[in-house]
Amino acid sequence: MKAILFNGSSRKEGNTYHSLNIIMEELKKESIECEYVWIGGENLQGCKACGKCKENKDTKCVFSNDNMNDYIQKMISADCIVLGSPTYFADMTSNMKSLIERAGYVCRANGNLLRRKIGASIVSVRRGGGNHVFSSMNYFFLIAEMIVVGSSYWNLGIGGAIGDILNDEEGIRTFRTLGENLAWSLKKLK
Repeated sequence: MKAILFNGSSRKEGNTYHSLNIIMEELKKESIECEYVWIGGENLQGCKACGKCKENKDTKCVFSNDNMNDYIQKMISADCIVLGSPTYFADMTSNMKSLIERAGYVCRANGNLLRRKIGASIVSVRRGGGNHVFSSMNYFFLIAEMIVVGSSYWNLGIGGAIGDILNDEEGIRTFRTLGENLAWSLKKLK
């Protein structure tokens, strides 16, 4: 069983990174293989709605000037996908949005390749707007016919400066519970 965790933050080791690491710790305790991918340092373009992925049906985006096709293949080969984003003006980062748009379009155009995989999203937020980010990422899972796993509260961690999220006791408990629930769900489905 394998989980792929995407970090859409521009901060390589910021609060989203720390949140995803908490989840990975719980998954690894249950012998779930984890792959962490930081997409925040890239310049990922959004979907151009050209329809070539539907035409070609080769599980690839026709635009190959970034790492998106590698990310799409990682999603296809994983059993579980976790998306993490900080809150930027009450929404996800542009790189996370690009991942959702292009991977979503390619996978749907090629037979709904993410169907019945497990998905979860996590959000780091300084103050407000995090629920919108959480919902937006979960909509991606739902339209892909994925199984969305929850926790004991919305999967949000509070923190502004790098590392502040490690002081959010409730957020840490939420992420630990999410990791446990993801592992349990993976084992039940396999």
